[in-house]
Amino acid sequence: MSSVRAAFDQARANEDSLLVGYLPAGFPSVDGSIAAAKAMVQAGVDVMEIGLPYSDPVMDGPVIQDAVQHALTNGVRIADVFRTVKEVAATGAPTLVMSYWNPIERYGVQRFAQELAAAGGAGVITPDLTPEEADPWQQACTEAGLETVFLLAPSSPDERIDKVDEVATGFVYAASTMGVTGARTQVGERAQELVTRIRQRSAIPVAVGLGVSTPEQARQVATYADGVIVGSAFVKLLLDAPNELAGIDAVGALAKDLAAATHN
Repeated sequence: MSSVRAAFDQARANEDSLLVGYLPAGFPSVDGSIAAAKAMVQAGVDVMEIGLPYSDPVMDGPVIQDAVQHALTNGVRIADVFRTVKEVAATGAPTLVMSYWNPIERYGVQRFAQELAAAGGAGVITPDLTPEEADPWQQACTEAGLETVFLLAPSSPDERIDKVDEVATGFVYAASTMGVTGARTQVGERAQELVTRIRQRSAIPVAVGLGVSTPEQARQVATYADGVIVGSAFVKLLLDAPNELAGIDAVGALAKDLAAATHN
């Protein structure tokens, strides 16, 4: 297992930023999502987030919702998510799962953590789990050797930043704007302000997501954040592609352009 925190610390020491890519497991198929994620890593993505498809993705916009629904219709299971993680982690890139809390709780908190760790997963992003409710999850992740990632938004008060600093061990996912995931014409102007606020109170790495989709946006975010998170832009290429192979080629090409913009 490769450590996400170590990758961020190394990048920070080199005055560089990391490119974090997201794809849901099982879309366009399980094997297709594995191939697409591997193509992204090969093209320069430093850290991969594998989304666990869930029927009520309240924080996801229409692009990711469409892909997730496709995966669920095809019968994707948590076992498929772990297989995807195992295959992607074998590339050497730190590989996280991004999951809403309900599927983890239903599967069994300790069981989920142990099986993800056994698959080579580095950690988990839990967008709807508050740090105040995270004690059992923190314990399970510590025992399994997994890193935890929590979200902060422009509206988060300083007290929430302090609480996330206490419990997050991987990095902080800074939402660039209020609202759901999806490509936007510009990254929320409050993103830089949020990163500054977090850094005033914490030494943990900060990656910015929600709305980053173009190399120009990635370059802008990389000037002030430790990481640049891109999801919907990759997923849309797979949705719009005439076939799996074309989609895999397209996400690889975008990853190459984003990596060039993100890295020094």
